[in-house]
Parts: sequence; C-alpha cells; structure tokens
Amino acid sequence: MELWQQMIRDSVHTVDQIVEKFNIDRKVAEDLDEFFQARINPYYLSLIRYPGDPIWRQCVPDKIELDDIDSDEDPLMEDAMSPVPNITHRYPDRALFLVTSQCGLYCRFCTRKRKVGDYEKISMKGLESAFQYLEKHTEIRDVIMSGGDPLMLTDAMLEKIIQRLRAIPHIEIIRLGSKMPCVLPHRITPQLCNMLKKYHPIYLNTHFNHPWEITPESSKACTMLADAGIPVGNQMVLMKGVNDNPEVVKELMQKLLRIRVRPYYMYMADETKGANHFRTSIETGLNIIENLRGHTSGLAIPHFVIDAPGGGGKIPLLPNYVVHFDDEKIILRNYQKKIFSYKNYHDNHNPVKTNGKNGKTKQKEIKVAKIELPVLEEVEN
Repeated sequence: MELWQQMIRDSVHTVDQIVEKFNIDRKVAEDLDEFFQARINPYYLSLIRYPGDPIWRQCVPDKIELDDIDSDEDPLMEDAMSPVPNITHRYPDRALFLVTSQCGLYCRFCTRKRKVGDYEKISMKGLESAFQYLEKHTEIRDVIMSGGDPLMLTDAMLEKIIQRLRAIPHIEIIRLGSKMPCVLPHRITPQLCNMLKKYHPIYLNTHFNHPWEITPESSKACTMLADAGIPVGNQMVLMKGVNDNPEVVKELMQKLLRIRVRPYYMYMADETKGANHFRTSIETGLNIIENLRGHTSGLAIPHFVIDAPGGGGKIPLLPNYVVHFDDEKIILRNYQKKIFSYKNYHDNHNPVKTNGKNGKTKQKEIKVAKIELPVLEEVEN
C-alpha cells in the first residue's frame, strides 16, 4: 500500500472521531454525518493551527451546515445536463467526465456533496456508456476528468481511462480536476507523473484556497507535475472566514506562481445545500480583484466568476474601469484611479463598394452600432 492510500485509511471520518477530535455534540455529529460525511486525512489535519481557522473551516463539520439543508442540492443543474451517467455536457466542445465518487478530503463547501462519497451515485458501471457518448459526439475536443477526485484511482485504473480517451480521435485535450496536490500531495509520485506524461496534452486544475496550504509537500507535488510537462491551474473558491481578504488572496496567488501554478478562477461560492454560510457579497470579490489588478503581476490575477445557478455556466465579473464609452472614445480609469482617454477606431475606415442601379460603383456607408459595455462576459470552461 502506498503512503497516500494509508493516509486515506487513517483519516478522521467516523462520528466517534469527530466528537472526540473536535468536541462536537454527538447528536449534531450524527446529523452532520447523515447529511455529508467527513474525511480529513492526517496531512491536511496537520495544517490546522487553531479551532475555526481557515483550514478548520474548510474540512471540519459545523452545525451551521444543518441550518440550510433545504437549499438546492444541484444548483448548477449538472444532473439535468447529464445525457448518460458520469457525463455532464454543458458547453459545446467540452464534457465533464465523473470517474469516481471518492476524494482525499471532503470539503464542507462541496457543490457535489449529493454524489461525493457515494459509490452508487458515481459508479464505475457508468464508464462504458460515458466512453460511447464521447466517441459518438465528435464536437467534444476537451474532456475534464473529475468526480470525486480522479487521482483517488490507482495509477493503473487511471491509465486505462486515459488510454481509452486517447483512442478517441477528436478528443484533443484531457484535463484532470484534482485537489490532491493541495490536500494530499503525497499522491503525486514519480510513477504517476511518468505515466501521465505519456498522454500529453494533459492539464491539471487544482484547488488551493489559502496560503497556509502552500507547504513544502504541496510545493514539491506541483513542481513534479510542472516538470512532467503538465500545466497546473488553480481554482479558488471565495469563502467567508477563509480568504475574503485582498491581502490573503494576493499572498496565495503570488505563492502559487512561485510553485508554477497559474491562478485560473476565483469562484463566488455556489448556492449549495449546507454551505451558504461560506458565501460573501459580490462586492467583496470585486474589491479583491481591484486590489490585485495593478498591484501584482497579471499572471497572478484569476478570472473572477459566478458559476451561474440553473446551468448558465461560468460568467466573469469585472470591476468597472470604464468611465465613458461612445463612438469616438473610451474614457478609462486605472488601478490608481487616474483617468485616461483612448480614441475609438472605426471599422468602416475602408468603405465597401457596391453596384448601383446604373452599373457604377458607389460607396456604402457602414454604421457602427453603439455598444453597451457589459460587466459580464463569457469565458471558457
């Protein structure tokens, strides 16, 4: 048995362990266990510095979760967009492929807690129908393996799935959605990296939420992945009491770049059953982005997005840097609140020639429509 597998076995997960370790009332612990089980592996447990700290809040069950258990179980409508078991197909050229129900840590803010930890909800039995769906839909060029966490699979099982995906000609990109580099970095081994790099292009998106998660162990894991040619991106969830502070987020983003992890998304917390106590105001998120832009490298600035309830997909929010915009110019403010004007360039500088009734050519005027500049714009998955 590998070290990471032993650490999964040694995790805090039973009601008795929760009561003893965290001094939670037994009836509350039982209710929480029925709602969403706990799993806190020894490595991540060791990162807790004091009760209620940013690490504790992410992994230790809290009775406040029971206050809104009537909220939506599937706010992103993943199940409604699941044509076959294990597949969610929301965007035209991408598909989400759920390959396991298990995770190295069960995050208390999980948006997929209706399935995570339940072998029946994300089953290996659905893999074949998923492969057949991917083979049939030739518009899909990008597959995101998720779950649960795909790195909970053994190297051998993971390779079988990747081999099958690589046999599908129209699938160009394989992405792994894994929190293991953050919560159980011992899973990232030389053997795993050597296997993955046989199937490039492979990308991995991971999930650091706080600077304390950047440790020698997690730094080594991310370095190994980068050295294997696997670009690593980070998807941070904005959460009250965890990272709802510009300085904390800036520190996290800068530390991520030092270990060659590219900040990718900063999410507003989903409207998820049992997790609404993590949600902040939208203004808090905009303020964080405003305090990143111009104050640190552009590489350190993620897309700030809402994964729209009802299956609308990821929609980014931006601070309003536009003071005025018309056909002639745009007036902007920068991160120092200084104002600048930029002349608009008209696309009708080369008039189109058309044939008139008398057979002679005449100039056709092209009108430039007035643009309402949106705060929201679509981005890639």
